[in-house]
Amino acid sequence: MTARNFLAFDLGAESGRAVLGVLSGRKLSLSEKHRFPNPTGWMNGHLYWNLLAQWEELKTGLRKAAVEQHGEHRTPITLHGIGVDTWGVDFGLVSESGEVLGNPFNYRDPRTDGMMERAFARVPRPQIFEATGVQFMQLNSLYQLLAIKESGSKLLNCADTLLFMPDLFNFLFTGQRKSEFSIATTSQMYDPRNKTWATDMLHRLELSTRILPEIVPSGTIIGSLRADVAKDCGVGQIPVIAPACHDTGSAVAAVPAKGEDWCYISSGTWSLMGVEIKDPIIDEKSLRYNYTNEGGVGGTIRFLKNIMGLWLVQECRRHFQREGYDHGYAELTQMAGRCTPLATLIDPDHKPFLSPGEMPRKIEEFCKKTRQRPPGSRGEFVRACLDSLALTYRKTLEGLEDVLGRRIGAIHVVGGGCQNELLNQMTADACNRPVLAGPVEATAAGNILVQAMATGDVQSLEEARAIVHASFEVKRFEPHEPKLWDKAYERYQRITSAT
Repeated sequence: MTARNFLAFDLGAESGRAVLGVLSGRKLSLSEKHRFPNPTGWMNGHLYWNLLAQWEELKTGLRKAAVEQHGEHRTPITLHGIGVDTWGVDFGLVSESGEVLGNPFNYRDPRTDGMMERAFARVPRPQIFEATGVQFMQLNSLYQLLAIKESGSKLLNCADTLLFMPDLFNFLFTGQRKSEFSIATTSQMYDPRNKTWATDMLHRLELSTRILPEIVPSGTIIGSLRADVAKDCGVGQIPVIAPACHDTGSAVAAVPAKGEDWCYISSGTWSLMGVEIKDPIIDEKSLRYNYTNEGGVGGTIRFLKNIMGLWLVQECRRHFQREGYDHGYAELTQMAGRCTPLATLIDPDHKPFLSPGEMPRKIEEFCKKTRQRPPGSRGEFVRACLDSLALTYRKTLEGLEDVLGRRIGAIHVVGGGCQNELLNQMTADACNRPVLAGPVEATAAGNILVQAMATGDVQSLEEARAIVHASFEVKRFEPHEPKLWDKAYERYQRITSAT
């Protein structure tokens, strides 16, 4: 087949990237054309996206991807699609005439403190779950929107459309106001049974539904580049395609698995661990476990748990850097590997760990509260984070099996975190399951392959996964010391239940 070129923009917590995917002969190759810090910042006591800076970086990435450099010679490349993915829940507001109303908030902003309790006072927790099937986290769009209303802000009165962050970038690219399925479902404002916004619940919370856009499936061609954007970037009228705009939705689309006897961990700043199913599971068990039903490619449901993930290590690293110790992640993992295993255990989802800053101090406070010796070195802090993540994966796996009523045979780990071989082996040992790690670039690969499904170059999700399997390395980790982890798991359960 003639090579087909697709550009994926993937915006993560630490950086954003423009990745060119070339699909040829049932193989996909990826090349990073532009990487940039993904800036967020504090202003007037709140944490925001830096929308203008991010938008300029996306245009720079488009310019770089649209040419092939051969020494001093530059050859134009025909791009057959552009797709954007980001993390979930964050959004911007757009006026009727098209102005973006202020910088979008970042979900780690503390303005949502106490908003879940305010929502429950109007609509009880079980009823919100019954309406949406989404895990309760104060960062969800529902509580962000409630926080804007409760603050007395006039922005909602001026807004015509709420657009989640990838939808907002699609609007800037095309002028079209659409919300893609996977990103809309992260909001806790979507009804996965009736496949529409949960308007009755939103009305009971006195939240406006007039600003909610049309929801379109993953793999929808949103439109062509606006003429002014195309001219600015020196490109033609390229189709802008909504892949799975939620980064985890794209990552799961690239899990190189067959059948149903597997679960996934999309491993990065967050660890999202779950299974792919056809219909949402909204019942007493899924509420008790606080699992979530989010949308996936082909109308599937990603039934999963959000776990704090490698944010813990990222924040430790930032703290060490401020103290003058500039360790890379590989070095930190090596330091952790030399430490005594399972010496200190924490709850990765402990609420104080959510906010940025002073992660080692927060871990020390957790240890004092649970009568443990705090880590004494940088390696021990990282070891505590990794050990505890592996045990949290085991807890989540047990919950998934309980809800599903069946055993899960293997764990696929995809995303940047799958490069951490120490954590992969810990996960295999803690869960007593084989771990298949890779691809690292799952989000970009999934983004690109869903674009290719939209253009007819790939016919199905199964074909997309077969292409991933043929194109990228997957490394297998077998359990080695499950009994050691059995004992640690008992201690982990006592420690986490006490907090």
